[in-house]
Amino acid sequence: MNVPLQSIVGEFPPWLEGLLSSEWAYVVLFGVFVLEGAMLMYFVPSELVVPGSLVLLGHSPDRVLAILGIAVLGATIGQFALFKLAQRGGREWLLRKRWFRVSEDTLDRFDGWFDRWGPIVVPVSNSLLFTRGMLTVPAGLSEMDDRQFVVLSAIGTLCFEAALAGLYVFSVGLLW
Repeated sequence: MNVPLQSIVGEFPPWLEGLLSSEWAYVVLFGVFVLEGAMLMYFVPSELVVPGSLVLLGHSPDRVLAILGIAVLGATIGQFALFKLAQRGGREWLLRKRWFRVSEDTLDRFDGWFDRWGPIVVPVSNSLLFTRGMLTVPAGLSEMDDRQFVVLSAIGTLCFEAALAGLYVFSVGLLW
């Protein structure tokens, strides 16, 4: 059962209601996931994007699948862009960039994870809270194949976002 957000927060301004009920909502959501995947979205925790999207857009099965598809595609594109920047620019170049808000110590820790476990840590880290995307840079600095990175990144993102969507849908079912 979809509970309209208006019943939770009150009336929306007409322009916002129009945006959220149009095809542009999915375009905006895609852009948010690209930024999240590239580790550029510092204004909202990535753990809230899928549940927030389900609140705003509804959680019928077709909406859940659409949101998951957009999440996986957008985040994978964003992570691949960061992967390529790491490959081409290198570690020191990234650490000098103001938009790259990962400390050298944190990056050292995730480099160690990648060195120890190899490519399998890409989907594992993408499946865990607080480590999403953190292995993108070490993967880009390694000799990892582009296709292998994209597949592993997408698998981890799908696991993470599906778990969040499942938790949201399950909790709404219990609450309503």
